[in-house]
Amino acid sequence: MERRARILEVAGELLLAWGYDRVTIDEIARRAKVGKGTVYLHWKTKDALFLAVVLQVQFQSHQRQLVRMRADPPEILPSRMLRGLFCDFLGQPVLRAMYTDDADVLGRLNDTAKRELTELIGEGDRMLRRHLGVLREHGLVRDDLDVHHQQYALMAMATGFFTGEALLDGRAPVAPEVRADILAHTVHSALETSPGEEATARAAARAAPEVIALYEQFSELTLHEIRRQVRD
Repeated sequence: MERRARILEVAGELLLAWGYDRVTIDEIARRAKVGKGTVYLHWKTKDALFLAVVLQVQFQSHQRQLVRMRADPPEILPSRMLRGLFCDFLGQPVLRAMYTDDADVLGRLNDTAKRELTELIGEGDRMLRRHLGVLREHGLVRDDLDVHHQQYALMAMATGFFTGEALLDGRAPVAPEVRADILAHTVHSALETSPGEEATARAAARAAPEVIALYEQFSELTLHEIRRQVRD
């Protein structure tokens, strides 16, 4: 397990430093201080190895999100959830490359991921719709807009703020927490109700177990996909 973890770590470092297209299995093996055959002992292909890198980063982000939700039920609100995800995004270069579709880093891996992870991506979409549905049932988000449209709006706002990190360099507030707060305020204004802090906390506490269960299930699916990339 330690050897496998080291290979993943080195692969992630090289992905960011060189980009997917330039990284070779030989270089990963050399830097991880293992034989090339050892890398292929764990992963059948270069694609499988780097899909595992990307999935592991996503899984770690899911786990941090779950920790926040379990510790403070209002973290299930879209504004709070996206604020946390945005902060994770700022602190994790692989996440930044993924969410901004960085071709220099990901190369053709992004197309491979979309093809190989179609089922997982679809499950993520369904989970988010169900998440919004639970919040609507508890009066925490507006119900005057179709839930699919709410999902689209949420994803569009996230995409705008995430890609804005590159496109609006030098024009955005300097402090990362200020940018995260602006995102949270935007999402809250667009989608959430405002029943008051105490009422929101009570409703969030009632809704949290179901929302947390959704994200626990999705984390398990991600972990299963990581394992699927490993050679049997």
